[in-house]
Amino acid sequence: MSTSIGEVNKRIPLAMVVIRSAKLFDIPDVMRIERESFREAYPRGIFLVFLENNPDTFLVAEYNGKVIGYVMAYLRPDLEGHIMSIAVDPAYRGNGIGSALLVEAIERLIKKGARYIGLEVRVSNERAIRLYERFGFKKVKRIIGYYVDGEDAYYMILPAEEWRGS
Repeated sequence: MSTSIGEVNKRIPLAMVVIRSAKLFDIPDVMRIERESFREAYPRGIFLVFLENNPDTFLVAEYNGKVIGYVMAYLRPDLEGHIMSIAVDPAYRGNGIGSALLVEAIERLIKKGARYIGLEVRVSNERAIRLYERFGFKKVKRIIGYYVDGEDAYYMILPAEEWRGS
């Protein structure tokens, strides 16, 4: 079910949102949120492989039985915990769901041995940049032409020893 403009900004109690590991049956909802959130959406196969390889760090936010957000994270061999993708259904943004997903992903990655957490973000995505900075991420590099449409990305990191927790 697609979200219409009239439904944007539903206020919900964050305490009623469950953050849990993603399951195979969540993939259609995750893909819908991905398409509604990004100009360049990953294909279904990426989500399936990611779920198989990273079941403990592919998380969804669920409210009243509906998936309303997700985060895909993984631990690289160099012990970088990497946030590959994070998004919240446009109708539920502004409720702290993105923050809750980010916190849970960071904590799981650090528990798995991550020395730092890294991510890429569009230079134009000021809302996401502010979110990451609020949790201690710092811009360390600008990646020229990172996205298919030519837009640059910031590479941001959060050293594990600087993590303040939720």
